Amino acid sequence: MDQPATPSQAGQEPGFRDLFTPKLVTVLREGYGAASLRADAIAGLTVAIVALPLSMAIAIASGVSPERGLYTAIVGGFLVSALGGSRFQIGGPAGAFIVLVAASVQRHGYDGLVLAILLSGVFLMAVGFFKLGTYIKFIPYPVTVGFTAGIAVIIFSSQIHELLGLKLTGPEPGELIPKLQALARAAPTLNPAALAIAVLTIAIIVLTKRLRPGWPGMLFALAISALVAAILDLPVETIGTRFGALPNTLPLPAWPDVSLGKLVAVLPDAIAFTLLGAIESLLSAVVADGMTGRRHRSNCELVAQGAANIGSALFGGVCVTGTIARTATNVRAGAHGPVAGMLHALFLLLFLLVAAPLAGYVPLAALAGILAVVTWGMIEKHAFAILLRSSRGDAIVLLATFLITIFRDLTEGIVVGTMLGAMMFIERMSSALAVAGGGIDARDHADRPASDKEDLDAEANDPNVLIYRISGAFFFGAVSKAGSVLDRIADQRKTVIIDFTNVPFLDSTAANTLKGVHAKAQRAGIAFYVTGAAPPVRRMLKTHGLDAHSVRYRATIAEARAEAHAAMQDGAQ
Repeated sequence: MDQPATPSQAGQEPGFRDLFTPKLVTVLREGYGAASLRADAIAGLTVAIVALPLSMAIAIASGVSPERGLYTAIVGGFLVSALGGSRFQIGGPAGAFIVLVAASVQRHGYDGLVLAILLSGVFLMAVGFFKLGTYIKFIPYPVTVGFTAGIAVIIFSSQIHELLGLKLTGPEPGELIPKLQALARAAPTLNPAALAIAVLTIAIIVLTKRLRPGWPGMLFALAISALVAAILDLPVETIGTRFGALPNTLPLPAWPDVSLGKLVAVLPDAIAFTLLGAIESLLSAVVADGMTGRRHRSNCELVAQGAANIGSALFGGVCVTGTIARTATNVRAGAHGPVAGMLHALFLLLFLLVAAPLAGYVPLAALAGILAVVTWGMIEKHAFAILLRSSRGDAIVLLATFLITIFRDLTEGIVVGTMLGAMMFIERMSSALAVAGGGIDARDHADRPASDKEDLDAEANDPNVLIYRISGAFFFGAVSKAGSVLDRIADQRKTVIIDFTNVPFLDSTAANTLKGVHAKAQRAGIAFYVTGAAPPVRRMLKTHGLDAHSVRYRATIAEARAEAHAAMQDGAQ
């Protein structure tokens, strides 16, 4: 059965089933009855009500027609739930992709976007099949917070002209500063009716969330805003006036034109979609795990995300990923398993078939108001403030990711932020390494019992044996610190003992450094002991030439000292 994760299981990845057994199969094997179906149906309807306005708003903000957002939620959402490795994941179009999709459409047109999404789907499946999903989880927390906040700022800035009903004289620039300058020049064209509709939409959503949190505030806001605009005949743009009537059928799958030149042209976009899709989907699945105590199968989830993107592209949709807000709504609505996500897609399909003409009355300012609320919720304000105060390293990573995402590029923001985070981690780990020579350092000595102090004093005052204790991860980042101490092997000592009892990890750079220390000891005729080395550490040392023929491996310092003194006494005789 699919049980909640236990601490002992938390770091383990399932094997074969992680790739090829969707959570849907697990849930059905447990036994799926009428009560489970009823719970999933209620949750699916609740999520569909939330997804309906969001899907259209995200599609329009991405530079495509609103029905493409619905196609994405229907096809992609169904496949994510049916094939995925999370019980509660809801797939569909996500705000995080708005900037990437809009840029791809501008560069390559919609056909190029479809090709990029297809490639991304193949890449995501490959990432899952090769079990690389585990490594995507290692992106530092400040990077995800800064990246999400940066995306929120970009999305909100892209909706200002709709919120205010501005009329731009040309295409809206993609870069933030030129965009704001263009909006400032268009300020005299402000449409009070559009602004009023946007404010009304935001107010309804906020008040509903505060007074009736279980009600679908976004859908209410959309319906009321459309009614007000229609009854008062307000001069505002609607979905119908800009895009015409929405089709009330799901299109047949269509394969785009493919050529080598097009594949090369859209490859950077496909890679960006893959990276962002993997991060977003796994982050959403982790959020669901935290809310339920369950555990998702990361690589299976990525395979499902890849299949969903391929399906969405073939049916005229856009990028699919796991959506945190809709997934959380699914959990809170009492979903039992993946059937809820599949039903959410079917409910959206039912709307498309029956009520698509009604969407034509929806004001674009209302959709912009919905996205304004979404972007405000995307910014983890409390986490942002904590990270700024927690440490200088976290603050640097956070701000670098945030600013690069806003002013440069989304993928660049993730890459630079992750690299900075890795550098900070290396610096912290190298600072944590301690090398105590000649017995033990003063601070550690002071904290020890009196009996231990006597032993340590004896070690420190031993004229023939020099002992080094290494504590912490011994790797390339800490080699210079450790090497400067280990190189000071005193020629007057006849034996050196290096204790690895508190070394959990050692890499090839550190092993090579120790090999150099050993060579120096050999030239000086000093006996060389290694004590307390765990099997992986000993294996790495032996791989680099420090085998049992040249190095004496012993379990404890006491054992090595006794043997060294016995050898010296034998030599003296």
